[in-house]
Amino acid sequence: MSTNLQSSPICKLLLLFILQCIIITTTVAQAPAPAPSGPTNITKILEKAGQFTTLIRLFKLTQVGDQINTQLNNSNQGMTVFAPTDNAFSALKAGTLNSLSDQQKVQLLQFHVLPQYLTTSQFQTISNPLRTQAGDSASNKFPLNITSSGNQVNVTTGVMDTTVSNTLYTDGSLAVYQVDQVLLPMSMFGPQSPAPAPAPAKKKKSGADDDTPATDDSSPSADASGAVGFGGLVRVLIVGSVGVIVFIALSCL
Repeated sequence: MSTNLQSSPICKLLLLFILQCIIITTTVAQAPAPAPSGPTNITKILEKAGQFTTLIRLFKLTQVGDQINTQLNNSNQGMTVFAPTDNAFSALKAGTLNSLSDQQKVQLLQFHVLPQYLTTSQFQTISNPLRTQAGDSASNKFPLNITSSGNQVNVTTGVMDTTVSNTLYTDGSLAVYQVDQVLLPMSMFGPQSPAPAPAPAKKKKSGADDDTPATDDSSPSADASGAVGFGGLVRVLIVGSVGVIVFIALSCL
């Protein structure tokens, strides 16, 4: 009986099916779970790296972090981010961040973002100054210069110098590099241009409307000379009249 069951086609198919189920179940159990896929998020990258709480807070406050994520996930344009550590922000002069307007805080963070993906090897061939998300790269605005010597990458802004101390993240579209100083742009932290000198006061022209009293000299003023001329004429008339009267009186004697 048992021999007939084992040799029957139905039993063979049933055994084959059971063996295939065992093999498939074992294979699925051993296969690793797929990595969770999702949009790139600069905040999560910095949170995973640690020691970037101040930068994360500023990214959220200014919404620059959302702008980075949106640009990365909705375009083919790569980006490079220089991330100052918490110690870098602590090293700033007390009250520096609070002294900045909301717009200046946005520009400060955008100054740490390049609108292109750069590997450390590409730092050796780039042309300076680099244009950041902050905009104008003129020498008195937002210039960012990067030079590379061996494995060391130097970053300078005209106000400060620092080096890239670590690569936090790179995926071919986004590169995040750690820097140990906050990148300070010239337009905010550079020497201020001296205020223009005030225009010299115009000299008041002398004339009839000048209230300045005339200097005291021997020359009579216009009014005084007029008065003198009129008084002399009156005296001449009086003397002349008296002379006529005297002449007539003497003629009558």
